[in-house]
Amino acid sequence: MRRLVFALAAAAVGFAVACGGPPPHAGVSGKLIILGFDGLDPDLVERWMREGKLPHMAGLAGRGGLHHLETTHSPESPTAWASFATGMNAGKHNIYDFLVRDPQTYLPDLGMVHREPPRFLFGTFPIAAPRLTSTRGGTSFWVTAGEAGVRSSILTVPVTFPPEHVPNGELLSGLPLPDIRGTMGTFYYFATDLSRFEEGRTEFGGLVRRLVFDGNDAQAELVGPPHPIVRQQLAALGAPPGDTPAAAEARRALEAQADVRVPFSVTWNREARTANVQIQGQTIHLGEQQWSRWVELDFRINAFVRVRGMTQMYLATAGQALQLYIAPVNWHPERPPADISSPPSFARDLYQRLGHFRTLGWAEATWPLNEERLDEKTFMDDLYRAFDDRAQVILSRVDAANWDLLVGVIESPDRVQHMMWRLIDPQHPMYDAELARLYGDSIEQVYRRSDAFVGEVLARIDEDTTVLVVSDHGFHSFRYAVNLNTWLVQQGYMTLRGPGTGDKTLDDLFGGGTFWEHVDWSRTRAYAMGLGQIYVNQRGREGQGVVAAGAEYTALVDEIAAALLELRDPRTGATIVRNVYQRDDIYHGPHLDNAPDLQVGFESGYRTSWQTALGGAPPQLLEPNLRKWSGDHGAFDFETTAGVLISSVRLAEDAPRIIDIAPTVLRYFGLPVPADMDGRALFEAASPDTLKP
Repeated sequence: MRRLVFALAAAAVGFAVACGGPPPHAGVSGKLIILGFDGLDPDLVERWMREGKLPHMAGLAGRGGLHHLETTHSPESPTAWASFATGMNAGKHNIYDFLVRDPQTYLPDLGMVHREPPRFLFGTFPIAAPRLTSTRGGTSFWVTAGEAGVRSSILTVPVTFPPEHVPNGELLSGLPLPDIRGTMGTFYYFATDLSRFEEGRTEFGGLVRRLVFDGNDAQAELVGPPHPIVRQQLAALGAPPGDTPAAAEARRALEAQADVRVPFSVTWNREARTANVQIQGQTIHLGEQQWSRWVELDFRINAFVRVRGMTQMYLATAGQALQLYIAPVNWHPERPPADISSPPSFARDLYQRLGHFRTLGWAEATWPLNEERLDEKTFMDDLYRAFDDRAQVILSRVDAANWDLLVGVIESPDRVQHMMWRLIDPQHPMYDAELARLYGDSIEQVYRRSDAFVGEVLARIDEDTTVLVVSDHGFHSFRYAVNLNTWLVQQGYMTLRGPGTGDKTLDDLFGGGTFWEHVDWSRTRAYAMGLGQIYVNQRGREGQGVVAAGAEYTALVDEIAAALLELRDPRTGATIVRNVYQRDDIYHGPHLDNAPDLQVGFESGYRTSWQTALGGAPPQLLEPNLRKWSGDHGAFDFETTAGVLISSVRLAEDAPRIIDIAPTVLRYFGLPVPADMDGRALFEAASPDTLKP
């Protein structure tokens, strides 16, 4: 009977296409909602379900089922959500990691988006806007469904920036939508109790500045977007070596203007323990441990171009010292510097209905907590607001009810686990019993908040609406950092000219700093970058490759993989690497050349170091993780890092995978599954009658 219903539905679609009319979807009367929660871990979900703490998710699971959802081989959010959207492996959709390398120069860049700067006539008049294109391949299931007439609402799903056109639908972008500086989230921290040595850029992209008061007043500035005209003038000067004195002076003058800056002043009332911030004609009054309203800002490029942003401020203390935190400047949804929604007016319409909401793809304050510029309470308060921002957008579209398919993602579970896992793992080097007493339930509380949100959605929909709760991966404790480039040096696969590299920062990655400065490529056969990726320095592919394709390449990857599996923790003898996957065994498709040659899958407790991700090779192979970023998923073995699938209907297939979601949605609406999808439909359905628990 199911086959007959599906065949009739497919025939109806084909007839409509043949007649030249718009192809309606196959006509199920029930709607479909997918609620994504980045990072929900199946073991934690099962535990808290048993304890009665997730009643709404348990109710859904009782109707359909709770399943471990196989993630991608690189269990990172961009890779997994790209496979979710396309039903494809990374060899077809081209998203392997947060970073992408240029094999000719070995230099990394932030993956997912290719950027072309704006163009100006005579260095003044704008003649072309910045051009942003996604590097993700494949076709999203909501685009395929939309072309067949399915109405959709796609909300803050990762890897949806820049936004794609969705036929018969609307889309609000998520990760990697940047801040005003084009980064994942540059925060600002101004304080009187900083030494001059602490000033500058932090490892993870914050800007730290010392406040110096003259009486009750201090002057400071926010560093905004890179100045496109000045940056082009700097590029035209070429590399610094060989500068004439005049060119060197011109370079220094331009570098001082390379970013658009907004001045502000702070007036400190020490007795009242308050501060007033004056910025662009606005006065923001703050008491201790108080957040401001949203503050709107204009960053002026010149008389013809300005970029509008918005931020919030937090006064941590104003007693013996003054400490002021300013959140990353979000793009203003009413006038963003580039489209953040499809249609472009959708973000503006949401703003007019809801007021301010966070547009930054990475919406939670993980970086300032990791740099210890915010404390745990402030981080959690901010995270709850980020959660509610995403939730209000999704609920507003649920209520609109002008859709057949709604997909909304909230990332807060991922962020709280990154930062607070140390408080549920007594074996973690950063475990603190007192902090655990105060905040050890933070992860549980966010899971319960997620469950309450599922309940809110269920209360607003009818019984014919099918609901899937999906997470892209699970979590592990990140106790020890493994310096993969250091291991490659020790094993003779990488050669350095000097004694090693100093600690790297995000400025080295994105700000024009040094990268790979000590590597002797003529004697290097392999190098590591990103989270668990190892690349062969292959002749004809890399700019200075030395390893021949074919037998030499194969022998090398076999040798490195075998050696990594023998790696042991010198303190305990514990296995560090659980699996090593070779490129041609796990990826296939048109983007195979961009894939890592080896993907390392670490055992729980061990993860690629930050310095490896940033191109560093510190002296020690293994280091205790003394950062508050204490839980992770990237670089762990995908077999032990499954996500969650909770379905309100029973599945027809066992062992679901995240690449199965896309074909499942298409099958739900009675549409054929494209031949290039790697996933399979998890239930056969062309009528709500076939979707009974």
